[in-house]
Amino acid sequence: MPLNHTNRIMKWDDIDDSALVQLVYVSTLTIGSRLSTSIFDEVEGHARNYNQQHNITGTLCYGNGHFLQCIEGKKSDVFNLQKRIFVDSRHKNVEVLLLQVINHRSFADWRMRLLFLERWLWSPATKKQAVQLSPFLPFAPHGWSPDRTEQFLQIIKTFDSPPHIKAAGITYNALGNMVRHIAAPHQAFLIIQGFLSILLVVALILLYL
Repeated sequence: MPLNHTNRIMKWDDIDDSALVQLVYVSTLTIGSRLSTSIFDEVEGHARNYNQQHNITGTLCYGNGHFLQCIEGKKSDVFNLQKRIFVDSRHKNVEVLLLQVINHRSFADWRMRLLFLERWLWSPATKKQAVQLSPFLPFAPHGWSPDRTEQFLQIIKTFDSPPHIKAAGITYNALGNMVRHIAAPHQAFLIIQGFLSILLVVALILLYL
């Protein structure tokens, strides 16, 4: 548990150098990253190698185009990793949800396991296990309060096996998200244009009857 429950977004300068810390941030994948089928394997592989070398543990969650990552370790190690992550051009809109001193790790045995939070692609077994995640889906972690963030972490750390899907499935969903984000702001325009096109066709038919 945090040493100070009321102060969960601390400043790095206020944390003792020997402290064990927990950092939770969220970000949004760029369009180019969403279309890459290899990005998740690359991120997970790099994180596993780097984190084992620096005794960093945690979890990395992806869903609906967003990342949420929990990083736990010694202050200097987590701080250095944060600097590397925050300048990565594959994601944007980085926001810190939690930065706190902890007494022990919540994900001591996970080695930065990757969780995919796309419910419609889960297996039946995974859906049964992850039913507690329903209040957090569709996954939109930007703006979460510290309390909501901790509730989410408490749930996922109890999973026997992580919700997971294949990279191809993520890519299809990413394409859907891209279309949705492009089309949504122009829905009214598209509807009007479609209606006018129908009227034009009807008028032409009547003209030549």
